Amino acid sequence: MKIDKLVKMANEIAAYFDADPDRNAAADGLASHLSRFWDPRMRTQLLAWVDEGGGEGLAPLVREVIATRRPQLLPRTG
Repeated sequence: MKIDKLVKMANEIAAYFDADPDRNAAADGLASHLSRFWDPRMRTQLLAWVDEGGGEGLAPLVREVIATRRPQLLPRTG
């Protein structure tokens, strides 16, 4: 999938959870949503892009979740 599409989708989902005044709950909600509803290939692609120096255009909540809840976003192995 094109990275700009993933960024747009992640930002739209983040906007929903960002309405929660509890920042930790918002981050938990976004991480849970991405983990449950995004295909592992989508999550892997987004994380790889950020690791390669991408990240431009990502909402602050998305950046926070990638930085603090990465293990939850990684595809399960085994």
